[in-house]
Amino acid sequence: MSNKRPTLSLAKKPAQAVPTPERGGKPAGAPKRPLRPGGERPRQAAPRAIAQSVVAEPQPVAVKPPASTAGQDGVRLSKLMSERGLCSRREADTWIERGWVFVDGQRISELGTRVDAEAQITLAKEAQKNQARQVTILLHKPVGYVSGQPEPGCTPAVSLICAQTQQRNHGGNQFRPDMLKGLAPAGRLDVDSTGLLVLTQDGRVAKQLIGDDSAVEKEYIVRVQGQLIENGLQLLNHGLSLDDKPLRLARVEWLNEDQLRFILKEGKKRQIRRMCELVGLKVVGLKRVRIGRVKLGDLPLGKWRLLGEGEGF
Repeated sequence: MSNKRPTLSLAKKPAQAVPTPERGGKPAGAPKRPLRPGGERPRQAAPRAIAQSVVAEPQPVAVKPPASTAGQDGVRLSKLMSERGLCSRREADTWIERGWVFVDGQRISELGTRVDAEAQITLAKEAQKNQARQVTILLHKPVGYVSGQPEPGCTPAVSLICAQTQQRNHGGNQFRPDMLKGLAPAGRLDVDSTGLLVLTQDGRVAKQLIGDDSAVEKEYIVRVQGQLIENGLQLLNHGLSLDDKPLRLARVEWLNEDQLRFILKEGKKRQIRRMCELVGLKVVGLKRVRIGRVKLGDLPLGKWRLLGEGEGF
């Protein structure tokens, strides 16, 4: 008997053709089914129903985009709130940032959000409470005080709003320091004019009085000097232009030999003085006595009171 081990041959076997699906075979690497006893192969199980649902065609689903993604064709939410008289645009931005605004039931907290022009807008209770605390103040402004931004040598009219200058016989709440927060004049009254000046925290009031489409009347008693030109009174009522723009229809009439009553629905800078100059007159005294349905009445010079419940312009 020989003790030699058989040698291994390293020669390569000829390559065999790999069956492919096109040739009716199985892909390479596919597992073979085990044989049953007797040499039979088991039958392949029918595919489960779940396998069919995986490959089923997806059905389209209609999804309504939220109001906050209405796209560039929508309207800015703060602008829409202002147009509807809910508040000012500044207030709207503040309330949106605080999450106090809902559009079609969805809370909006991102500035610049655009929504559909017909969207339903509701306010949270916090916004409603904030709005209820806002005040509107009626001041009898003296000469020498400016209604808006301070001018050299002049004092802003808002500096007169304090506990000592409040007139209480009309009722209303006592002065609180928070009444000054965000308090702004709703309309002009020149530094050398006197009379009724409205200051408010409420954007709705400001829009009503000074908005581009405001139709609230303002009444003035005006003392004049000079010689009125021919058809001057007619021109004061209608026909004059300022800054190359025609003025709205006014109502102007003589009260006595040196006083005129003006009723306007607009308020351009120094409008009455400039109108009078165009017809040969010089204004030497101007007092505003009414804004809408609110009259100056017996409010003393330099005093203020709150707009009362039930009062409106």
